[in-house]
Amino acid sequence: MGESADFLVLGAGIAGTALAYHLSARSVGAIVVVEPRTPAAGATGRAAGVITEQLWDRWDVDVTRESHRQYVELCASTQPEAYRQNGFVRVTRNPEAVPVVEAAVERLRAWGVRVSFATPTELANLVPDGSFGDILGAMYGPDDACVTPSTIAGCYVEAARRRGVRFEFGTPVEPGRYRDGRWEVRVGALELRARTVIVAAGAWSKSLLNGLGHPLPLTPYRTQAALLRPEVLRPTFPTIHDIDTDVYVRPEENGRILAGDGTEKVEADPERFASQGDQEFLAHLAGAFESRFPGWRGAEPVSAWAGVCSSTHDRHPFIGAVRGAEELHVITGFNGFGVMRAGGAAARLAKVLADDGDAAATLGSAWSGRLTETVGAFPPRPGFTLEGGDQPRF
Repeated sequence: MGESADFLVLGAGIAGTALAYHLSARSVGAIVVVEPRTPAAGATGRAAGVITEQLWDRWDVDVTRESHRQYVELCASTQPEAYRQNGFVRVTRNPEAVPVVEAAVERLRAWGVRVSFATPTELANLVPDGSFGDILGAMYGPDDACVTPSTIAGCYVEAARRRGVRFEFGTPVEPGRYRDGRWEVRVGALELRARTVIVAAGAWSKSLLNGLGHPLPLTPYRTQAALLRPEVLRPTFPTIHDIDTDVYVRPEENGRILAGDGTEKVEADPERFASQGDQEFLAHLAGAFESRFPGWRGAEPVSAWAGVCSSTHDRHPFIGAVRGAEELHVITGFNGFGVMRAGGAAARLAKVLADDGDAAATLGSAWSGRLTETVGAFPPRPGFTLEGGDQPRF
């Protein structure tokens, strides 16, 4: 059997589901989304869900701001518990990082981000369980938030379905080929012919693109997080990132807290990675809590897990057409920041796919067309850094 579609989206994480939602609003024809697992089963379902505009360039800030607006609207009527505006704090005791914090505040203010310096006393009021007497530099943004990413993806799915998008979940996908003006992709027992294919498969994008014959330089990597139950439950507090230990902590439901430390600096296989948090990670969290969050030092681990994200050579996503390929596009390589950017990035890609704008201008620093030379193997370099570029110091 065979069927046809105008757009075939490979992947139903938050980026793929957001893209289906935005494409369906543009009346571009038949849209099919294929996911070998369940919606948000990859990095989306294991993400921390932190939304902050404390980023590196104007495009990132604008895209994250637009994503934030979308998530507020999606959650407002049916899933209000999946959204929490709680603010975002960054702190450091490193004197070399202080000028970087100061420069970041000025840069962000110039882009319209509401952010300010914070004193140790102010930090203690914001996060009573922390210890901030040694802090030399801190910045606070009151408008930032955290969300439940899998719920957001589910909201996109339901809204896109109401507009006629077809979703195929739990169906394996085999690499396809482009022939006679169409992509032929095997989806389970079905051969699907699509005018345009968009790879939105997160850490699986690398192997999918290889199978389609158009590889991109992507490095999947493992991250870890844990859910903890503190002795004194805090219903809310700002997400706080300790720049020196790279540990972040955010509020969760029922007074619990979610904590993580970001990145392993080696490539991971998304089919074979260790999905549980390890003892080394939990020990690192315990050390950070002892020094920076003594009020949480007795917090009981409820669960610890790992996910796999995808890194690019310059720490910007790949969004748009794949050079040298017919009707093949990507929205991937978010370097651990996919939830922050997915809604706004997907809206921009939908605009380009509907022939409603110049790709380079619309997709900005994430435009896939910037890749004009071969990139060799590279280690992952993401993280909650203050600086942009591919080699940030802090």
